[in-house]
Amino acid sequence: MKKFLAFFLCFTVVIEAKAADFKTSAKSAFLIDFDSGAEIVSKSADTLMPPSSMLKLMTLAVLFDKVKSGELTLDDKLPVGKNADYQNPLWYPASKICLSTGQEISVRDLILGLIVLSGGDASVVVAEALAGDENKFTEQMTKKARKIGMPMSSFGNASGLPNENNMMTSRELATLAYHLIADYPDLYPMFATKRFEFGDYKTDWCRDWGRTHTVNYNKLLFIMPGADGLKTGHTDKGGYGMVASATSGGRRLIGVINGFHGKGHDALAGEMKKLLTHGFATTTTRVFYRPGDDVVAVPVWYGRNDTVMATVNRTFAVTSDKTTGTKGVRVLARYSDPVAAPINAGDKIGEIIAERNGRVIARADLVAKNRVSKIQFLGRAWKNIMVMIMGK
Repeated sequence: MKKFLAFFLCFTVVIEAKAADFKTSAKSAFLIDFDSGAEIVSKSADTLMPPSSMLKLMTLAVLFDKVKSGELTLDDKLPVGKNADYQNPLWYPASKICLSTGQEISVRDLILGLIVLSGGDASVVVAEALAGDENKFTEQMTKKARKIGMPMSSFGNASGLPNENNMMTSRELATLAYHLIADYPDLYPMFATKRFEFGDYKTDWCRDWGRTHTVNYNKLLFIMPGADGLKTGHTDKGGYGMVASATSGGRRLIGVINGFHGKGHDALAGEMKKLLTHGFATTTTRVFYRPGDDVVAVPVWYGRNDTVMATVNRTFAVTSDKTTGTKGVRVLARYSDPVAAPINAGDKIGEIIAERNGRVIARADLVAKNRVSKIQFLGRAWKNIMVMIMGK
C-alpha cells in the first residue's frame, strides 16, 4: 500500500523565476540555488552557444577525477609537448601559462594555470597526458558530461578555442559548476585563487610574459564578498562569458552569463555581480534535510528489523520569492507500506516532495540509511501466521 506522510503544513516554495525578473544584455543568463536547484533567472538557458574558455571547466573535471581517484597527485609532473609550446602560433594571441617543449609541470601548477591564467597550453598538456592526444581527450570530456547530466554539450578541443564542435548551454555549464563544487571539496577552493605566479619559465620571453600575467581573469573575486569561483571566457565572435558562484549568509548561488558584449572582464564581473546580488536579494532558501538526516522510519516486511530509517540522497531544500509567502505548502513522504526485505543501504524506498495547490514544487528520493536483511523461512512463516491471527 502506498503511504503518504505529511511532515509540515507550511514552509517555503520553490520559485518559478522568469528571465524578465532580471534584465541583462547578455544573450544567455542562468541562476540557480545550490541546495534546492531552483531556477531564479533563466534566459535562453537551453540554447547551445560557444563556451569559449568556460569549456576548460570540463577539462578540469576530467583531471580532478584522476586526482580524486589517486591516479595523480598534485605534485606529479606532466610533460609539455610541442603542441603546448608557447611558440606554437595557436597560443600567440591566446591565454596561456607560457610553457616550453620538454619541460615538466606539476599537476598543481596546471590546475592553477587553467583557473587563473586560463592557460590553453595547460589544457593541451592535460589532454595529451591523460588521453594521448587532444581528440581522444574530447571523448573523455563527452563521456564525463553525459555521466553528470549534460546531454547536449559537445567538445572539439580541451581549451575552448573556436571550434564548431565546442557548444554548451548555460544550464549545462551550471550543472558542471555544481559538480565541481559538490564532488571535489578538496580541490574546489583553488578556484578562489586571485593570483598565480608560475615560477618555472624556460625562456626570457616567457619570464617577461609571466611578470604581467599573474592575476585571475575572474574579476568577480575582487569585487564581491563571498565569490569563490569559477571561470571566465571570451572570443571576439561569442563575446564574454562567466560561470560563477558565491555564498552569502550560508547560502550558495551558481550563475552563468554568456554572449555578453560589455567592455572587458571588469564589465563582465559587474554584470555577474548584479545577477548574483539579484538572487540573494529577491529569494530565500530553507534546507530541510541533508544526506544522512533521519526523515521517517518506514515499516519493513520480512525483515530482521521492523523498520528502516529513510534519509535523502541529496539535499532537500526549497527556494521562495521573498514576497510570495508560504501558505498552503506541504511536505510529504511517499513510500510503500511495508517495504519488502532485504534492503541495502542506499536503496530507494520512496520519495519526499513539497507541494502547493496540488502541484509538486520540489522532490528528492528517500533512500535506506542502513541495511535490513531478510528473515529465514520459519520466521516468514511465523510472520504470516501472526498476520492471519492478529492482523499484524
